[in-house]
Amino acid sequence: MNPVSVRALLVRGMLAGLAAGVLALAVAYLVGEPHVDAAIAFEQAHTHEHAEELVGRSLQSTAGLATGVLVYGVALGGIAALAFCVALGRIGRFGPRTTAALLSAGALTAVYIVPFLKYPANPPSVGDPDTIGKRTTLYFLMMALSVLLSIAAVILGRRLAPRLGNWYATVVASAAFVLAVGLAYVFLPAVNEVPADFPATVLWQFRLAALAIQCTLWAGFGLLFGHLAERLLLPRATAERQPDAGARTAATS
Repeated sequence: MNPVSVRALLVRGMLAGLAAGVLALAVAYLVGEPHVDAAIAFEQAHTHEHAEELVGRSLQSTAGLATGVLVYGVALGGIAALAFCVALGRIGRFGPRTTAALLSAGALTAVYIVPFLKYPANPPSVGDPDTIGKRTTLYFLMMALSVLLSIAAVILGRRLAPRLGNWYATVVASAAFVLAVGLAYVFLPAVNEVPADFPATVLWQFRLAALAIQCTLWAGFGLLFGHLAERLLLPRATAERQPDAGARTAATS
């Protein structure tokens, strides 16, 4: 793929990430923020020390939330667009739209769902402040392992495909990925710092909201970027085939 196409795809990926970020922001504000408020209310009702807030809650839930989600969406879109440039034509004979959808689904699984199942998101007031460094390290370690294992599974599937066929190679590679992730779950330390009296409903709904935000972000990006990438790449491919067809016609004549 030439540098012009990579640059154009990078720009389109960032734009698609921004648009997907807007969708995720709507979900975060409408679905996630009420559970954050419920968790903060629980914390305030069970502690006698109230530290002064540097940033007010109203600003956190509006401008702060929008800034974080949109910047994350743009960064995600740029990185995913570069990954798309590498994956296109190398993971199978798929078009740009299908490749973008597969990439988004795989990234959602590897980057978020797999780490989420081991170290799920927790609302405010859950977790010991003294262990935040350890918990953050474990989460990113699980994320890095998941991404590396997913890449290894794709490579394994491609190498097995000539001998086993695409279907069985995919089954074997997927099983190897699940087995490796299961071993990581077993050997990495567990983190359970949820207070005994914390409302289970609030915790469950907060985690579902966090999952819904990520699903919206990745699904929105996959659909939007796939559309933009197809419009960019397919007309160019068609234009490149036309001179070859003209040359063949002239040679035949």
